[in-house]
Amino acid sequence: MTAVAAPEAGTGHHLQRSVGFWGLTFVSLGSIIGSGWLLGALTAAGVAGGGGSLVSWVLAAVMLIVLALIHADLGGAYPVAGGTSRYPHYAFGGFAGFTAGWTTYLQAVAIAPIEVEASLSYVNSVGTVSKTFPLVHADGTLTPQGIVIGVLAMALFAFINLGGVRWLSDSNTLIVLWKLFVPVLTIVTLLLIDFHPGNFTANGGFAPFGFHGVFAALPAGVVFALQGFEQATQMAGESVNPRKHVAKAIILAMLIGAVVYIGLEVAFVGALDPAKLAAGGWAKPIGAGDYGPYYTLAISGGVIWLALILIVDAVISPGGTGLIYVGTTARISYALGLPSALTRVTARGVPVWSIVVATIFGMVFLAPAPSWQQLVTVITGATAIMYAFAPISLGALLRSDPDRPRPYRLPAPRILLPVGFAFANLIIYWGGFGATWKLAIGLLVGQLVFIVAVLARARNVDARPRFRSALWIWPWQIGLVVLGLLGNYGSKGDVELHVLPEDLDALIVAAFSIVVYFLVVRTAQPRTEVERAVEADFAEEPAELRPAPGIA
Repeated sequence: MTAVAAPEAGTGHHLQRSVGFWGLTFVSLGSIIGSGWLLGALTAAGVAGGGGSLVSWVLAAVMLIVLALIHADLGGAYPVAGGTSRYPHYAFGGFAGFTAGWTTYLQAVAIAPIEVEASLSYVNSVGTVSKTFPLVHADGTLTPQGIVIGVLAMALFAFINLGGVRWLSDSNTLIVLWKLFVPVLTIVTLLLIDFHPGNFTANGGFAPFGFHGVFAALPAGVVFALQGFEQATQMAGESVNPRKHVAKAIILAMLIGAVVYIGLEVAFVGALDPAKLAAGGWAKPIGAGDYGPYYTLAISGGVIWLALILIVDAVISPGGTGLIYVGTTARISYALGLPSALTRVTARGVPVWSIVVATIFGMVFLAPAPSWQQLVTVITGATAIMYAFAPISLGALLRSDPDRPRPYRLPAPRILLPVGFAFANLIIYWGGFGATWKLAIGLLVGQLVFIVAVLARARNVDARPRFRSALWIWPWQIGLVVLGLLGNYGSKGDVELHVLPEDLDALIVAAFSIVVYFLVVRTAQPRTEVERAVEADFAEEPAELRPAPGIA
């Protein structure tokens, strides 16, 4: 693994610390409010029903707030670029760190093109667009002209990112202010147009699909919508005051995002036409094949001006999130450091080749990509694996690096750390066996890449990868795959065996997770190794910014 704060020899530059508190906050908030706000409410209601969808959003908010608090602790104590891959590196060595970083990269590199696809799909729901210049096929994949526009959007994201992190932060600030304004405007407008409280218990009661529907909605789009708070940790290496700002930025962004999304679900369900809801059920509450739910509700309510704003926002909101993810994906590949060219930075402090590679991979995802909804479950599972590494890393570091100053301290860590790990594993399980085994294969590919790099003595690979400290990864992953196979969740056509009792399966997964947590935290590498790894990452930082033990 590369020491991310130290540039490749001979470049003379490293990542520049120029992002303030609001810049970090808006990076996280801009990631949270993307295509999920345009599409998440419809998806959640279709899976969980009216009242059940509200429970899904509240449950997801609680779960992700716990995980956000854990990241806030880690981000303040270890403010380094590509943080989600570095925390496991500090706790368990290079092999575990690369595995976590690889998972982070896979989910992050796919999000920008998913956001572009969502934007094009939403715009395509306007009748004149779909008839005269279709951007999306009936199966949700992009048409040739849709792919061309998507490629141009990815190129624009790269261009802005190449201008430097300050340029990215400043442009993102304006975008996020708009992205926050439009959902709030939509909530208020829909609540005032024609609110139907009875919709929350229509078609089978408050939660017509029971707990199964509530849980299944999380990986189907709810968690995807709320994820993104960790982006402040990915850019912590460019924060002007990371020990003060990172934790606050993560927590504030997560709380704002949770409130907005819960409000959007309330407004969406309440604004539905009871007659159409009765006719189409929760599978088609606003009409067959409609991809722009708020746009349709605005049109049917006679609020044409809101419909026009929503079409504009269908470009800005997903586009803004895609812009951020190209930048943060570049920081993750910079942290991974394979090949070594990815660690080269320009005079502006930009990891130029990391941005180029992230953009090219994103363009590849555009064609032939499955629809937005089909990709969301797999990406959500990869995100949950990334999140799962945080609680076990913090738990291990509290044992082997106890004197590290922590600007923000997670409350009740003995409870919230194993609970947070269980939350992440439950999100993976609810995604079903079809997604879980694919994620395990993806992890294996990344580990093989690392092993080859070690055998080839590649640059930027830790000479002491500590394979033994990462042996727990495969019993954990195999356990999740088996639970997924025996479980009760997944898409139509998957091979779940439905052996686990449906009223107890969540408790079984949680118990498995807690056992794994307490076994894993005991395998942390010794204190001297942790200090060596941290010091290597901050070797070129000013003394006041080094997160060394004893610095207040």
